[in-house]
Amino acid sequence: MLELGQTADAAAPADLIKDVTEESFVADVMEASKEVPVIVDFWAPWCGPCKTLGPQLEAAVTAARGKVRMAKLNVDENQRLAAALAQQGLPLQSIPTVVAFFDGRPVDMFQGAIPQSQIKEFVDRVAGMAGDGGLGEALEAAEQMLTDGAAVDAAQTFAAILGEEPENAAAYGGMVRAHVAMGDLEQAEAILNGAPAAISDAPELEAAHAQIELAKQAAGAGPVDDLRAAVEADPSNLQARFDLAQALHAKGDVQGAVEELLDLFRRDREWNDGAAKAQLFTIFEALKPQDPIALNGRRKLSSMIFA
Repeated sequence: MLELGQTADAAAPADLIKDVTEESFVADVMEASKEVPVIVDFWAPWCGPCKTLGPQLEAAVTAARGKVRMAKLNVDENQRLAAALAQQGLPLQSIPTVVAFFDGRPVDMFQGAIPQSQIKEFVDRVAGMAGDGGLGEALEAAEQMLTDGAAVDAAQTFAAILGEEPENAAAYGGMVRAHVAMGDLEQAEAILNGAPAAISDAPELEAAHAQIELAKQAAGAGPVDDLRAAVEADPSNLQARFDLAQALHAKGDVQGAVEELLDLFRRDREWNDGAAKAQLFTIFEALKPQDPIALNGRRKLSSMIFA
């Protein structure tokens, strides 16, 4: 379980992958699997496929960053244990045989050499049996901190999550948004630009990018009262209406900003190269997918586009 606010360290390689014997099998496999799944590679020195499978399996286990462990058992040197396990139903007559243990019992297996992609699928499937190690709860807690205005604490918690799962898009996006909330847009952009390529297109990062853009706009937003007066004096002044929408959003009136932009789009959808539509999409992306403002705004925009 991740301790909130603390930096998580990945399990040391020596703890992830071990050579086991008859004497250590109970402790390193049966008991250890009550905490985290353990994948056992039954192999022998004379087995050609074992020499290929073993390193591939080790690489996949290492990539799982502690969500699963691996034990290597030389069946030639531990014949009595192999025979005992075979009597209990494990098909160890041919090797390589790979068996996953969880909560003290075998839960999955395969035999023979298989492609690297299937090895990864097997390891990911086994790793998922133990849940997310509390990362989901940690994410919820961090989001609540951000909602409550505790941006620094939220950033620390998101960082701890990323320490355990560096490609967690929700935590990465949360880290960016926490720095936006702290007013440190330069650091927020640096974090966003440093996101792993595997998650660079994730919706959470797209939302974080949208929040950065809106925060930049807020810095130059004009006074709401003056802009509202300008719009009331001349409803066809679309620049004033656009500026009013930015000012309203900067003040936290997201609904008001969306309404002004929808009105602008209704009046002239092509104004300033479609600026109203682009701004609406930026606002929608910055909101959570199920936010009522985003849902209703998208619906109204769509009805006007396809009218």
